[in-house]
Amino acid sequence: MRSLKSVGVLGLVGAFGLVVSASNNSYADAISDFYKKTRIRLIVSSTPGGGYDTYTRTVARHINKHIPGKPRIIVQNKPGAGGVVAANYIYKVARQDGSVIGALQRTVPTDQIMGFKGPEYDPLKFQWLGSVTNEAGVLMVTKKSKVKSFKDIFKFKAIMGTTGPTDSEIYPALLNNTMGAKFELIGGYPGSSQIHLALKRGEVHGYSQSWSSFKIIAGPRFVKNNTRVLAQISLKPLPEMTKMGVPMILDFVDRKHVLPQYSVEDAKTWWRLMLTSKAMGRPFTVGPGVPADRVKVLRKAFMSTMKDSAFVKDANKQGREVSPISGQEVQEMIAALAAAPKSTILKVRELIKYKGPVKKIAFKMAKHSGKVTATKRGGRRIFISYKGKKVKAKVSGSRTKVTLNGKKVKRKAIKVGMTCTFTYPGPGSEAKKIDCKG
Repeated sequence: MRSLKSVGVLGLVGAFGLVVSASNNSYADAISDFYKKTRIRLIVSSTPGGGYDTYTRTVARHINKHIPGKPRIIVQNKPGAGGVVAANYIYKVARQDGSVIGALQRTVPTDQIMGFKGPEYDPLKFQWLGSVTNEAGVLMVTKKSKVKSFKDIFKFKAIMGTTGPTDSEIYPALLNNTMGAKFELIGGYPGSSQIHLALKRGEVHGYSQSWSSFKIIAGPRFVKNNTRVLAQISLKPLPEMTKMGVPMILDFVDRKHVLPQYSVEDAKTWWRLMLTSKAMGRPFTVGPGVPADRVKVLRKAFMSTMKDSAFVKDANKQGREVSPISGQEVQEMIAALAAAPKSTILKVRELIKYKGPVKKIAFKMAKHSGKVTATKRGGRRIFISYKGKKVKAKVSGSRTKVTLNGKKVKRKAIKVGMTCTFTYPGPGSEAKKIDCKG
């Protein structure tokens, strides 16, 4: 027979277990109740149509089922200053309750660490959820350029398109400043989709971008028939590009190529520092004031989404790779960058700035008119027949002005058979205006 004392102890243990269980259930219920009533805004720091935007919208379609309460997710683009505009917003202005998630450009942390003007945030205080992929970059030119291989970048001028202080400027500048390449830059392009149009028009010779985005936006035919891929911009080789015979950028950081005033060892340190930031890929974060319990839930939801077969299938269908990095790993990468000696950081800051004048173009929107052949997703996608070809425009409910017979209407008012004019960067991109008659 058990003593009264042992029964009492067992009773206390059982009661404590019930209290803990009730506490855990209450905590889970509170999180679920919050998100059930909350709409999550996913802020992407780039223009529509590029890699960051595509990854963000794909995540948005799947992450809600992994968040307690299954909140509604909406995606909003907030481009500007290479992602700094969106980062400042998430850090200083956005609600710090877990209802705003940022999909930021990987250069956002280094912009602040390097001491550039514009950042009003501390990247170490962002609470990173993770990254969809570990990116490998590409340095490419079209076959219209005199540059036929990597060694030719030291002989011939090549005009590169840039969207600002992103990979499109950083790596051409770093090559110029550490090895004496002859790249020139043309800016004024709002996003990567517009630079791809410029490549096809012959306005620019080349571009530095992530390989995953480049091959999708350019298309396999253009990549195969019109481009020369000069180098992989990455710490680790990407099997796909290695199979194509594309060398690693670090293969050229040697005494033959590094400018005589620099040691090879110093040049390798500078390059590795920048390539570490590239490894952050496509990072997602919340602001510094979001409560720890909600950050924990969102980190778990993010990584669960990365393992979700439906998400992976959706991403792969769009030609996008999924090789996730945890929020903790992103946090550690940023900490490692911030811990670099100040003298090294200051030197790299100097080297990733383009030294010459950046020419600016006045980007002209295209205008295509034709009969509407189809609409999808409540008017979010509208298709017209233009010069015998089917072309598509993306339609934003807030940024695209839609008119019908001169009057402003909602996008769902556009129907098959109407005649519409798209004002947009080009086929497949988000329209600035859609004017219809019918």
